[in-house]
Amino acid sequence: MKFSLKSSLKNGLAVTALALLLPACVTINIYFPAAAAEKAADKLIDDIWQLKNSEKANSGEPAPDNPAK
Repeated sequence: MKFSLKSSLKNGLAVTALALLLPACVTINIYFPAAAAEKAADKLIDDIWQLKNSEKANSGEPAPDNPAK
């Protein structure tokens, strides 16, 4: 049986490529609970309305009712 440097190098390169490419195919799924996302969005909208209302109060204009609720 004869071993050559070329075939050994090719085999080593193939194994290395496979070792690097195989983990790249893994997909990680992250679950974001819909209720928590909706609650965070509602809080963000409320914060924005409060900022707008405080700006209107400082400018002397009447603050509108909150149409988001």
